Amino acid sequence: MAVEAGNPYFRLGYNSFGAFATINHLHFQAYYLDVPFPIEKAPTKKLTTLKDEVIISELLNYPVRGLVFEGGYTLQDLSYTVSDACICLQENNIPYNVLISDCGKRIFLLPQCYAEKQALGEVSPELLETQVNPAVWEISGHMVLKMRKNYDEASDENAWRLLAEVSLSDERFREVNELIFEAIANGEDSIENTANSMLKEPVEEKNTVTKSSHHTMVAGNQECVVQQ
Repeated sequence: MAVEAGNPYFRLGYNSFGAFATINHLHFQAYYLDVPFPIEKAPTKKLTTLKDEVIISELLNYPVRGLVFEGGYTLQDLSYTVSDACICLQENNIPYNVLISDCGKRIFLLPQCYAEKQALGEVSPELLETQVNPAVWEISGHMVLKMRKNYDEASDENAWRLLAEVSLSDERFREVNELIFEAIANGEDSIENTANSMLKEPVEEKNTVTKSSHHTMVAGNQECVVQQ
């Protein structure tokens, strides 16, 4: 859909269960906003390049830790990689948000823990009073403030403080990344092993369905608030 729209100001967003999805279902949100999101302007550091040229990077200098996926020989290569990562998070009960931007060429994957902190009473009353539920659009930098007081006091510092509560700790983020990278690598191993088996044995004797997609990994600035 993002590719067909062909407009860099058209974005698609997804909230998983536990990351402010209304209910546990497959539901995307989309709209046009004719300014860049702050998250789209954040610098990144490349972590790895996959065999099919999908590049996985890490967000830098942004209050929410996350991964950025781009490249690939085909759109399917990119989408399979992101799907493998999302399935991994879902199976490990890790809430996450997804932003699809740049006509489908860049995909942001953002594990988060705000609802968990909220349930454990670890979010300050001041932040809870804002009634802002940081889902994909809020994390991306487009916040709808529900009270005049919060709008009048809006600043980079206040937005950063709220979003920092959403982010996984550095240590936890590294652990989650390891799970994601392993799932992506195992996805390719399963396909390669299936292909090898099918070459050695008659096709009619095999009925293998692989759950994941692919991949072997090769080692491989900015303002926040716009008021309108």
